[in-house]
Amino acid sequence: MIDWLREDLPTALLGAAVTLAWLAVIFVPLEWARPRWSSQSRLRRGLATDLAFFAGQHLVFGALVAWILTRIYGLAPLAALADLQGAFARLPMALQVITALILGDLAMYWAHRAQHSFAWLWRFHAVHHSSEALDFVAAHREHPVDGLYTQFFMNLPAVLLGFSYEAVLGLVAFRGLWATAIHANVRLPLGPLAHLIGSPQFHHLHHLRRRDVGNYANLAPWIDHLFGTHRHGEDDADPSRTLDLGLDSPAPRTYLGLLALPFRRWSDLEGEQVGAPAEPSAPDPGPGIPAGS
Repeated sequence: MIDWLREDLPTALLGAAVTLAWLAVIFVPLEWARPRWSSQSRLRRGLATDLAFFAGQHLVFGALVAWILTRIYGLAPLAALADLQGAFARLPMALQVITALILGDLAMYWAHRAQHSFAWLWRFHAVHHSSEALDFVAAHREHPVDGLYTQFFMNLPAVLLGFSYEAVLGLVAFRGLWATAIHANVRLPLGPLAHLIGSPQFHHLHHLRRRDVGNYANLAPWIDHLFGTHRHGEDDADPSRTLDLGLDSPAPRTYLGLLALPFRRWSDLEGEQVGAPAEPSAPDPGPGIPAGS
């Protein structure tokens, strides 16, 4: 532990600082120039907490994911898939990457629906939904247990198909950047493409206080169309308004408090209505945003 603090911690701190700087260079100008919700304060409440989650992800969680991946490679179940992996490896590289991304998003779609359907999964996922404002920093508010669950399902297809350790880490980085983008407070002029590739337009609706709002896919919204869980918002929704985000039950506002949130009494989260079916008569999810698909 002492050796890690002396030798690796400075490098990890530098890496986290550089990553945050690059994300700020990309997203801060976009959020200022084309905000999806212009009434949202740039120095919003909860920003410091989300920065703490960002630091935790890059100093501890990222290293943990890498360590787990190194232990997975070489396992007997993977070796048994050698024929499938060999056939897959003969495909053009671009097709391999696209296939791995689509299969990963399909796996994560169902895993994500499970997070909203089963109370024991929701307890951890609720940390991510506790944010009452969305921007590129809020994307990193994620409980470590929830993060490991997400990474497992997102990357399982790539691992089973024989992607190298380095290639899977590349996919992790790509998905991390995309996850940051779909949480950003940015109005992107995607038009019909918004139904094919993930964007803030639809993912922000997923964060509405209603738990059954849909839009579970991250990279590919067409998956929600396929399974009947797509919800859409009007492109010209008034940017001066805000969405009703957050949890029904009061949530802690500190980093340590949110880490402890899943371990609170079950009754503390009873109001979240985990797994409640969608009702046709449910109220509109937000100003200018229809609930239909």
